[in-house]
Amino acid sequence: MRTTLTPLHRYLIIASTVLVLDQVTKIAAQIYLPIASPVVINSYLNWFLIFNPGAAFSFLSQAGGWQRWFFTILGIAASIVILWFLRRNTADQKLSWALSLILGGAIGNVLDRIFYGAVVDFIDVHYETWHWPAFNVADSAISVGAVLIVWSELTRPKI
Repeated sequence: MRTTLTPLHRYLIIASTVLVLDQVTKIAAQIYLPIASPVVINSYLNWFLIFNPGAAFSFLSQAGGWQRWFFTILGIAASIVILWFLRRNTADQKLSWALSLILGGAIGNVLDRIFYGAVVDFIDVHYETWHWPAFNVADSAISVGAVLIVWSELTRPKI
């Protein structure tokens, strides 16, 4: 008996792959990297393990602890909405890819907040003295997904 995957299942596999890659890399970072001490890879990339209790760019990282559950609930709610959108839009491949990437990343960061109380970040991109805030695979997937959504909308045929 041969089982055919529905488009929704294919996109959920993409989200699951992002989630697994995110969690495996975060576990490896916690095992092999010192906390808050850069490991130089080259002139523009370091591994730099930190735990971010806030949101993007450390927004609300000093808020006193309530932000952990606020961002956890927000991430869960966003994931439910994304699943709903994904279910309704599987025919739009660009949008579905984007939603899948965002879903996998969102769940990855929610799991961090539940298990560690903060998001595990370890990728530090820099140029000379300028540093982008540390990030992880989930953040990358969310960012790529957001760009794909914008691209999908900009390239959508006009009616």
